[in-house]
Amino acid sequence: MSDYYSLLGVPRTAGQDEIKKAYRKVALKHHPDRNAGAPEAEERFKEVTEAYEVLRDPAKRARYDRYGKEGLRGSTGFGGGLDFSDALDVFMRDFGGFGLEGLFGGRRRGNRPVRGKALRLKLRLSLGDVRSGATRKVRASLLDNCESCSGTGVKGGAQPQACPNCNGTGEERRVERSVFGQFVSVTPCRRCSGTGTVVSESCHRCRGEGRVRAEREIQVNIPPGVSSENYITLRGEGNVGPRNGPRGDIVVLLEVEEHDRFVRQGNDLLVEVPLTFGQAALGSRVTVPTVDGSTSVDVPAGIQSGEVIRIEGEGVPEVNGRGHGDLLVRFVVWVPTRLNAEQESLVRRLRRAEDAPPDRIEPGQRRGFWSRVREALS
Repeated sequence: MSDYYSLLGVPRTAGQDEIKKAYRKVALKHHPDRNAGAPEAEERFKEVTEAYEVLRDPAKRARYDRYGKEGLRGSTGFGGGLDFSDALDVFMRDFGGFGLEGLFGGRRRGNRPVRGKALRLKLRLSLGDVRSGATRKVRASLLDNCESCSGTGVKGGAQPQACPNCNGTGEERRVERSVFGQFVSVTPCRRCSGTGTVVSESCHRCRGEGRVRAEREIQVNIPPGVSSENYITLRGEGNVGPRNGPRGDIVVLLEVEEHDRFVRQGNDLLVEVPLTFGQAALGSRVTVPTVDGSTSVDVPAGIQSGEVIRIEGEGVPEVNGRGHGDLLVRFVVWVPTRLNAEQESLVRRLRRAEDAPPDRIEPGQRRGFWSRVREALS
């Protein structure tokens, strides 16, 4: 997708009035009613409407200016694109209801097939799925075309007739006059519910809807690096619209399970690894767990409890594939609660030889302090 400002043809310093005027102009150009429902026009119409929805909101615009489209995900509740029906609602919200139907050559929105409503699914992922990406197949209960009437809603599969109440427009208009002039309010037709058609004899199986409940298996491809703030939109794979209307979308809400060992901080992972007193004092090569298995790390002599060593590239990949986070290993010194006779004797010798601990540990003090420890144990 192009830059939002480029889509609307405005500079990054544009004011709200300029953005609104630019959107109206470009939206009218790509409105499907002016382009015979061409798919490319619909897609462009959705893109410019998404750009308008972001730039008209000061908070979303500020996040977009700073972080790009990725910054709109999560807490803003945006970033997954607009359905076509949503884009039309945005346009009609800001420019509809004032006799604008003439701009579209007299063509009514009611003549357009009604798109199926978006379906939302939840998908639980493990941290391993997040690191490597995954493909999941989920079963979804959605509305599919009725085979008995071929989706028309009419018994025997015949075509529905134009609604006599709205003459097939799917809309009812009421003209009101006030001191400000004449206003036209547009509402869906009460008889045909905005479809523009009525059924003479309904199909018994779907009761005139043209669709029935069905189970389908949906494949979801999850890219590496996602989080619980992300979601995936499967375009045109959801509920079919009434009477052969186009399919809506499926929005897959991702939910990453908490790991019993790793804590995620952005693209970095944090893990805590215990060390014995001897390993911390003398240094050691230890095995550290990773999401995919394990790796070895050299622990320097004299490491203090709570110190962190960074292992590059063992974290979570970025969603855009530009790199990986790191694994932050926090070492803690484990103190045994029970000692055998030999261990207790050695610790007592150490306690007689060691100095009292300082008020705080400075980097320059560590070598001298742990040198005394090694001498006592040798």
